Parts: sequence; C-alpha cells; structure tokens
Amino acid sequence: MGKVIAIANQKGGVGKTTTAINLAAGLAVLEHKTLIIDADPQANATSGVGVDPRGVKTSIYECIMDDVDPRTIITATSTPNLDLVPAHIDLVGAEIEMINLPSREKMMRRVIEQIKDDYDFILIDCSPSLGLITVNALTAADSVMIPVQCEYFALEGLGKLLNTIKIVQARLNPGLDIEGILLTMYDNRLNLAKQVVEEVKTHFQQMVFNTIINRNTKLGEAPSFGNTIMTHDINSMGAINYLNLAREILQKNQIVKLSEAEK
Repeated sequence: MGKVIAIANQKGGVGKTTTAINLAAGLAVLEHKTLIIDADPQANATSGVGVDPRGVKTSIYECIMDDVDPRTIITATSTPNLDLVPAHIDLVGAEIEMINLPSREKMMRRVIEQIKDDYDFILIDCSPSLGLITVNALTAADSVMIPVQCEYFALEGLGKLLNTIKIVQARLNPGLDIEGILLTMYDNRLNLAKQVVEEVKTHFQQMVFNTIINRNTKLGEAPSFGNTIMTHDINSMGAINYLNLAREILQKNQIVKLSEAEK
C-alpha cells in the first residue's frame, strides 16, 4: 500500500508545487512508482509535468464530485514511474459544492483509497489555503510535508497550519503524521537565510529535514518547458537537492528498493 503525503502551506510562493513535482520525480528516478495528485485549481503541478490544463476534460474535480474512477484519468508523464491525476480550474467551485454534503471532508480519501495499492508514493499538491480541499487532502494523507521559504516571513502562518493539522488529527484523521518541514529557496549568500534556517531548526528540531532546497535557476526554468528538474537538468543543484530529499524520505520510512541482482 502506497504512502500518501500532502504537501501543504497556506502561504503562497513557498515551493509547494516545485516540491511536489520534483520530489515525485526524484522518487520515480529512484524506481518507486509515484503519483502526483494536483489538488490546486491553478493546476501548476499539471502543467509542470507537461500536461496542458486547458486540454484536461476530466480531472480530480470529477473524481471528487461525480465519483469518476481515478484510474480512468491517470496520465503518464515523460518520467518513467511518474503518473499524474490532473487538475482543472473547475476545482475552484468544488469547495462551495461540497459544503452541504455529508462527510465532505472525506471525499478525496474515498478517491485515493481506490488507487493507493497501485503506487509506492502518492503526493498531493495542495492549494495555498486552508479551505475544504486542503482539509480533504490532509484527511486522505498519511503525513504532511510543510515547505517553508528561507525568508523573513517564513514562520508567518505556520502556527495556523499546525493548528489545522491538530484539528484534522483530532477529528478526521488520527493517523496523520508530520512528515517534516522542508526549508526551500535557500541562498547561502544571505545572512537572513542562515538566520531563518537556525530559527526554524531551533523551534522545530527533529521535524526539519536535513535536506535544504537551494535557490536554483534551473528549478525555475523547468516548468516553462513542461519538465521536472530530473528531465530538465539532472546535474543541476535543484536535481541533487530533490534526489537527496527523496533518499531522506525513503530512509525515514525505511523503504529499500532491491536491485535486480538482489531480488
């Protein structure tokens, strides 16, 4: 059964989508069958792996609202072992439509349960909000990863997100763990960035990943080509960072992929 990791932070521009697509690609490169679920109406994870959201006819929205079988809309990407459940702008309306439905917080969980056995990892790219779709993602997930930008307002709103996670744990998903806090957009030339790293590590200690994602031009370029960093430039610092993060997650979850010679 695959592990479901929601990537969430209600603060925008912290590297959620960049992390979702490139961590997923890193896990795929390390031979783990991985699925990205794009749960953001902006559909940046969809376009970031080379799928044009304007051409998406059936998305996660139809799976949640109309009980469409997610297996019928899973899209293969150019990276082996990496698939996508795409998003569409229609997802904007889902929160309003879900308000009066029974068990509205568990609708995404029902979708994911149908495909959980088909993958080693399922990563959910959440929207920059703490709305009903994000709560659905947290309710469906085994753990949550929190990207935090290495800038002045890094800790702003983090307490609110952690409080939301506690509420979900208490009322909807007692098994939800915090996978870790990921420091992103690090620039080692800036004293401020170093101070933020120290502050986050002081506050959250073992919750913080050892891997830090550096600012990297190639990471910014890759989505404009519809590529993950693994296919855009596997030798770049961004690719090295996300491969290291993938290895750290595998180690943390004690998952070892046997080589063909060992099988």
